[in-house]
Amino acid sequence: MKKLGLITIGQSPRTDVTPDLIPIFGPDIQLCQAGALDGMTAEEIAAFAPEEGDYVLISKLRDGSSAVFAEKHILPRLQQCIYDLEAKGVELIMFLCTGSFPAFESHVPLVFPCAVLNGTVPALAGRSRIAVITPKEEQRDQCVEKWKSYVQSVEVTWGSPYGDPEELDRAAREVAGWDVDLVVLDCMGYTSAMKERVRQLSGKPVVLSRTIAARVVMELLA
Repeated sequence: MKKLGLITIGQSPRTDVTPDLIPIFGPDIQLCQAGALDGMTAEEIAAFAPEEGDYVLISKLRDGSSAVFAEKHILPRLQQCIYDLEAKGVELIMFLCTGSFPAFESHVPLVFPCAVLNGTVPALAGRSRIAVITPKEEQRDQCVEKWKSYVQSVEVTWGSPYGDPEELDRAAREVAGWDVDLVVLDCMGYTSAMKERVRQLSGKPVVLSRTIAARVVMELLA
């Protein structure tokens, strides 16, 4: 059995993510998880709150709530997650986040969903016009900045996968009025059920981050 490492920027295990991944990985893959915020209290996490100019991230905590924080605070903790998973004998590590990260030290391949999306979405968007749904309004500008390097036209709205479902429904209805080739759910928190809901409400093809990244991982492990 092969061991696959999963790193969340929040707290592990991500039982909200793995149900969509296990059918893709199959029975011969053992998942080993680690989280940047593992072992931290709510007060300690609150101290990581983003300030003006910070790269903003959002992730789920073990108690089911979500937290918003600045990337800069968790980078050393993510590096430690890599070391810990390597010590457990994983063959590859996939990050459970679509954010952009600097280089890490690793002795095994690292798969970043952001890089997978950056490569595949332009290939799927025939006219290079996309809509992106991101979790928080505060992430809109950094989302536009990222995607404009890969497509000719990007429209961004927001709807959290961790909050009131009506928020995502509102985003999907907004996207329905846009002239785009496809919709990107730009967060690993969005589920297959959410993908289908957005597809129905928007009438557009939808790309789900977690499943497309998992399928790329299986190309490496199979």
